[in-house]
Amino acid sequence: MRYLFLLFVAAPGVLQAEDFQGSSHKLEYEEVPIAYSTQTPSGPVAMLQAKIESGEVKLKWDADFGYLPALLKALDVPVSSQLLVFSKTSLQRSFISPKVPRALYFNDNVYIGYIPEAPMIEVSEVDPRLGGVFYDLEQTAAYKPRFERNADCMQCHGGNRSLGIPGHIIRSIGTDERGEIDSQSEVSEITHCTPLADRWAGWYVTGQHGGQIHRGNLAGAEAFEHQIREPNYLGNLSDVKNLLDTSNYLAPTSDIVAHLVLEHQSHMHNYVTRLRYETELMMATYGHIRYLDRQIDAFLRYLLFTEEAPLSEPIAGNAEFMRDFTARGPRDSKGRSLRDFDLQTRLFKYPCSFLIYTESFDQIPAVMSERIYQRLWDILNGWDARFATLPEKSRNEVKEILLATKKGLPGYWHAPASVP
Repeated sequence: MRYLFLLFVAAPGVLQAEDFQGSSHKLEYEEVPIAYSTQTPSGPVAMLQAKIESGEVKLKWDADFGYLPALLKALDVPVSSQLLVFSKTSLQRSFISPKVPRALYFNDNVYIGYIPEAPMIEVSEVDPRLGGVFYDLEQTAAYKPRFERNADCMQCHGGNRSLGIPGHIIRSIGTDERGEIDSQSEVSEITHCTPLADRWAGWYVTGQHGGQIHRGNLAGAEAFEHQIREPNYLGNLSDVKNLLDTSNYLAPTSDIVAHLVLEHQSHMHNYVTRLRYETELMMATYGHIRYLDRQIDAFLRYLLFTEEAPLSEPIAGNAEFMRDFTARGPRDSKGRSLRDFDLQTRLFKYPCSFLIYTESFDQIPAVMSERIYQRLWDILNGWDARFATLPEKSRNEVKEILLATKKGLPGYWHAPASVP
């Protein structure tokens, strides 16, 4: 595995610029006022469980895939979002290998992990107040299947890797031929700021990316050595049928555009949760949030993609995933949406996170939400010199889209703008 370390150059300057200004240490979220483990979740999985218990929803058992197809349908998670990860980075690691990867499916608020022949489906949600909440669903036919909350997941999903709060993490870590990880090869904090050359070790990747190099589709020292001799020899794949038996999965792809979306949104969710937790703790301790100005600044930089790693060539992914993703809108009168892709030089056409529409964002405490909206208004009007690199055209487009589609904006957003 000695060659794995030679194949990436981590970019600490980029990642440090977009971290939470050093505030990624683990927060005391098990204590009051947050009391994470003792709170009752209210996210999409928790709501589905209530519907199962009441008899409103029945999960149909599938002879080949167990509860997976019914679960995707019940939680409105598209099959086209499928990603395949073969690094042994799950509690069910013994079932994972490059020949039998873990399939990951997701929408804006739910993540579902499926491994053929494994006893559990791994399910997590982004709870509006708690952040990441993690469950297991037993792959055994039952009258009323039950999601069991799994505290063991917090060993990885509740510390520095997830901004110090219960959250989701994306890893890029090389493996041997069996999927065993090589810790020396890891690039930490995979987000939309990470160069493509550092992404996707331990994952399969399908789709077109031209001459841009990534670390996906490589398992074992020989594969990494081959990559050095012949860059992208396993790149630009239309499917992974030559690498594994895809009949064990719902799709033969692990889409590059879905990868890009996942890496943005998982970290964005963690930012929202971290900001909420910080606000609650600061208000309980000091009665104000004046010490969080730097965190707000970092949050807004990520929200507005100010330090996104650029694409050097166009990206082309699964058309079905792109349709499924963009169809979720909303759109303004000109047909524009924050979910519209660019994929020429950057991920999205309009640089503001689509997660601004989520319930998690809307439930940021009012004292913090007011600050965010005021700062965002100043930035979009060009009044904040710290965001001078954001082009005027992009600022105006984002402002117009939000004014037309975002509910709950402060009244001054709708009044004629005046320079402060």
